[in-house]
Amino acid sequence: MAEKLTDFSLDFFSLKGKVAIVTGGNTGLGQGYAVALAKAGADVFVVSYNTDWDETRELVEQTGQKIAFLQADLTDRSQLKKVVDNCLDTYGRIDVLVNNAGTIRRAPLIEYTAEDWDAVMEINLNAVYLLSQEVAKVMVKQKSGKIVNIASMLSFQGGKFVPPYTASKHAVAGITKAFANELAEHNIQINAIAPGYVATANTAPIRADEARNKEILSRIPAGRWANPADLMGTVVFLSSTASDYVNGHILAIDGGWLAR
Repeated sequence: MAEKLTDFSLDFFSLKGKVAIVTGGNTGLGQGYAVALAKAGADVFVVSYNTDWDETRELVEQTGQKIAFLQADLTDRSQLKKVVDNCLDTYGRIDVLVNNAGTIRRAPLIEYTAEDWDAVMEINLNAVYLLSQEVAKVMVKQKSGKIVNIASMLSFQGGKFVPPYTASKHAVAGITKAFANELAEHNIQINAIAPGYVATANTAPIRADEARNKEILSRIPAGRWANPADLMGTVVFLSSTASDYVNGHILAIDGGWLAR
């Protein structure tokens, strides 16, 4: 046992020589994930719908790591293999996939449109499944890899006014476990991060609602909203050798929200 203990070092958290794809990696939490992976030593391939890349490029290049970008609409299924092919053309390998891209649309249940349902499910669930499938083909050949999905507090709860978001995030938790069961034998680990309430552009309207903001803060034992930096260590852990025996897990980073 003592010999096994001495095998461990902080190098287990290093991503030196690794390549990570981050979808939606040019803003908010996605940007935080991209920078964290670069700080741990990975070269980064950012996929995003828009091309506002300057800030993310600067932050990653400050770490000394390489970064490349691809503009893609992940709701266009024909573009998903293009993501994989472009990353392989750029770096020659894929070690980590962070399925961060997502969307949310709010409306009362009885007013919710089929179009909004389809739009949310296409990016939050279908793109996650199909892109993971394409990346898994590469990782199986490499006999290694990490896929990190982004779940939510609404992977555990129902919420209000966001039925497809809730459905998609429950499903993300499910396919995380399904992929983990099938790919473990290939030395591939699939886990998910479930962020709590994070101060990003997506949550700005909620934080601006004084009553709603007060209600949320009253339930968070930490007493504050998270910021993207609060999740950076988690994505490094789940992308590194340190998490090789963690598989099919949904890790809540919520300031204690679910414990309350």
